[in-house]
Amino acid sequence: MAGRAIWKGVIRFGSISVPVKLYSAVEDRKIHFRLLHQKDQTPVSQKMVHPNTGEPVPHEEIRRGYETGDGEIVLLDDEELQSLEPEASRDIEITRFVDPDRINHQWYDRPYYMGPDSDAKSYFALAKALEKERKEGFARWSMRKKRYIGALLAENGYLKMITLRYADEIVDVSELPRPVSRPFEKQEIQMAEQLVRALEADFDPSAYRDEYRDRVQALVETKARGGTVTFEKIKEKKPEVVSLADMLKKSIQRAKEERKIARA
Repeated sequence: MAGRAIWKGVIRFGSISVPVKLYSAVEDRKIHFRLLHQKDQTPVSQKMVHPNTGEPVPHEEIRRGYETGDGEIVLLDDEELQSLEPEASRDIEITRFVDPDRINHQWYDRPYYMGPDSDAKSYFALAKALEKERKEGFARWSMRKKRYIGALLAENGYLKMITLRYADEIVDVSELPRPVSRPFEKQEIQMAEQLVRALEADFDPSAYRDEYRDRVQALVETKARGGTVTFEKIKEKKPEVVSLADMLKKSIQRAKEERKIARA
């Protein structure tokens, strides 16, 4: 398993303990810019200043504050916040195993790979059992002064942990405004189903890239070589007022043409 472990822990449930290493399953590929002084390209720094006077505020005079619902500010000291941090532990507690469809995708947050740490036998036994039973373990653990919950699952013979969002972070669909529209006609539903079938295909993640990042990278490389870049003005298209049936017909035809090109 490539990469460097970012944390070590022990999966525990019942009398079973499985030492593991945690690896990030995603990486930051965003382009990060530095803020520079235009004249001499010296990096600039940010300072904490008072909004009314513009004067710098010394670090020792800065406090964290929380604004309550009635507008009152409650000041908190670093020592007070540190006393609330979870106790340091390497234990990953599995409280139950559930069917994968019991966890909605909107609960999933960040994925991590798990590799064996010293005891590979128990690690692969657990991975095989999870794949065979088609279950996910609900986990709780503390890492880097923060409490986490997560879903433990097996994939291709390896364990994976996906951190979960807490219940109060999830927006239920019932809280959204109910859309108002006319009833769909039978022909429109049939055409929508036909469009779904026409676009059905295997998922190939390599076919999708961050096009903005690619364009920015190309711009940087071109300017670094001393080249110049010209940009075409984007013409704003006026929205066409067409019926749903007409849109579906055009989409179906376009999907068929794209399939023919892909097969050629």
